[in-house]
Amino acid sequence: MIRISEIVLPGHPDKFCDQVADAIVAECVRIDPDAYAQIEIAVWSCQLWLTGGVCTRRPLARPLRDIVVETGLAIGYVPGNHVDANRYTVHSAVCEVLGDPARFTGKVNDQSVVLGWAGYDARTRYLPPEHYLCHVLREALAAACADGPLAGQGPDGKLLLRLREEGGRWIVEHLLVTLQQRADAAFMDVCEGIVQALARAYAEARERDPRWRARWDEIELMINPNGPLVQAGSNGDNGQTGRKLVMDFYGPRVPIGGGALSGKHLSHIDRIGSYGAREAAVRAVQSGASECLVRVAYAPNVDRPLDVCYEMVGRGERRAAGFFDHPELVARYPASAIGARLGQGLHFFDPGLPWNGGGA
Repeated sequence: MIRISEIVLPGHPDKFCDQVADAIVAECVRIDPDAYAQIEIAVWSCQLWLTGGVCTRRPLARPLRDIVVETGLAIGYVPGNHVDANRYTVHSAVCEVLGDPARFTGKVNDQSVVLGWAGYDARTRYLPPEHYLCHVLREALAAACADGPLAGQGPDGKLLLRLREEGGRWIVEHLLVTLQQRADAAFMDVCEGIVQALARAYAEARERDPRWRARWDEIELMINPNGPLVQAGSNGDNGQTGRKLVMDFYGPRVPIGGGALSGKHLSHIDRIGSYGAREAAVRAVQSGASECLVRVAYAPNVDRPLDVCYEMVGRGERRAAGFFDHPELVARYPASAIGARLGQGLHFFDPGLPWNGGGA
């Protein structure tokens, strides 16, 4: 069976928007744990637009533009890069309401169909192996750009891989990487740094899990097929929140729900329902199923789901009645779990998050 997945680096303009949106959500929660937030962002060149609304009991402690700049600097949009976050002009149409946010966050405030999936085992973090490896290699490239052999390059980039799954073995056949570089960097040196970072990360993955069978020298590797990529980030493409949902969820072979994740307060049913469905699927796999898809439907102002459907391969435990009720989800998942880094696409990759099986 041929499996394909792709992912983008933190400096991709879509992911930059997601990270800024979650950083604003986190700032609202810091001021008020019950905060309501619904943030959408678009960016092009050095112009960034904020829309949506927030509601907190106290005013935000700093301007939204400061959050934009801080988030951009943290991921590598720094002076000397083709994109410098300090240069963004921020246009905000965000309604900042002072009041009791519980009127918005204390209930299911929208209809939604959410899906959660889990399969394989903890060594793939219950993700499809092709999507798991995309995450691993993305993290390796991002780290190499921050303080490794690619220091100063990026932070924009993309990665795509193709593998063959045969009898419980995973054979990576093709790997495609496009990475932003600085104008004064030698292209071949950048390519060599990419190879070093990926080869090391792949070798470590093979050491952890013998199911990765292909040797590094057996993988067909393509690096920046268009040549050097300098004009990247929001100077190379426009960005918007919520445009990388397949990456945020489980890769292209697993269905996803109807809503984006980043930019919404944790109690928003699109977000918290997706996390609850993921935990239910993980628990089913941990208790015996080899694969599980959980689909849950909600109606506005109704705390209990309209429908919960499990589709399992094998036999695993189902969550008790009430598990998916909105108040139970809110009580189980702390709003402090939301932060800018989550907007990189770590919703179901970070094993430390309570819905990803930690502590089982």
